[in-house]
Amino acid sequence: MKHTDTPAPTPQPRLLPWLLRLHRPGLAVWAGLVAVLALALIAMWGPLGAAAADGWRQYRDCGDSGPCGYDQDAIIRYRDVYTYTTFAVIALPFLVAAWAGAALIGRELESGTAHLAWTTGLSPTRWLAAKLAAPAALITAGTGLLVLLHHLAWSANRHRIDTSKSWYDSPTLHANGPTTVALALAGLAAGVLAGLLWRRTLPALVAGLGFTVVLRFAADLVMPYLWPSVTHVTGPDTGYFMAGVEVDSGLVTSDGRHIADPGCGPSFVDGCAEMYAKLDATGVYTEYHPESHYWPLQLTTSALLLAVAAGLVVTAFALLRRSTASTPTRTGASPRTAVSAREEVAV
Repeated sequence: MKHTDTPAPTPQPRLLPWLLRLHRPGLAVWAGLVAVLALALIAMWGPLGAAAADGWRQYRDCGDSGPCGYDQDAIIRYRDVYTYTTFAVIALPFLVAAWAGAALIGRELESGTAHLAWTTGLSPTRWLAAKLAAPAALITAGTGLLVLLHHLAWSANRHRIDTSKSWYDSPTLHANGPTTVALALAGLAAGVLAGLLWRRTLPALVAGLGFTVVLRFAADLVMPYLWPSVTHVTGPDTGYFMAGVEVDSGLVTSDGRHIADPGCGPSFVDGCAEMYAKLDATGVYTEYHPESHYWPLQLTTSALLLAVAAGLVVTAFALLRRSTASTPTRTGASPRTAVSAREEVAV
């Protein structure tokens, strides 16, 4: 009786080591970027902020006594580092979305690496779950650390550096709070879904990045309406009250109605008093969010972004299950295919 050798079963890959090896360049870039930004933010929190504060104190001590010396370089250095780090922090979600669409999903589907993984007993669902879970943990940790350091640096210097940004300045508002972390996770989900839809590197990169940009603008638009605002009324000669995130503004009539502002300006401008008299306007109103609304705005907007991210993840799993319904498993793969897959994926 002729004996036939049965091929040894292909071992399932260990997911975390496999992911780390497969995406080692991306992990190295992410770790380096987080480290550089963290060091810059710590410097702002400490020596750079202290030097800039001393420079502003010297400038204020000059008064009107004429030219005097103050550390202008320290002031400019702090301003530049603050600007660069702030925009770098709020740009992280867009980098995540581009990477997720291009390298994490799109490139593997385009090159066939994902299909090789599925022939080793790693189901498409487990493959996608691993692709989402490990990056999500690293993105949350890295982005969360940078947001915390940015908030600490800004808080430490806001009252001692004259040019410090206000809490409601849009880049500062997002770099200081969890909305950036939530948007980064939504960007990850958007990139993954784009990769599954287009299955090519460049289109997935563009689609994931584009959706995240749209999502950021949409979050900025809806944020003021996610929490009840307060109304401040002033006289027509005073102008609008600006001390927070503005929701709406206009004129107040004698019977308390709010009407649109024709854009004339304070009542002491020529012709404005007469215009307001015709409109029966007795003051101007501003609907806004004061600083006490900072955390409600942050948390409600973050919750909305996370809900969008969850919806994108659910859609990605549904799309993957439908598109891989007939994908061969390990038991259906030929010995030669299994060997190739083992060499590519197993560690």
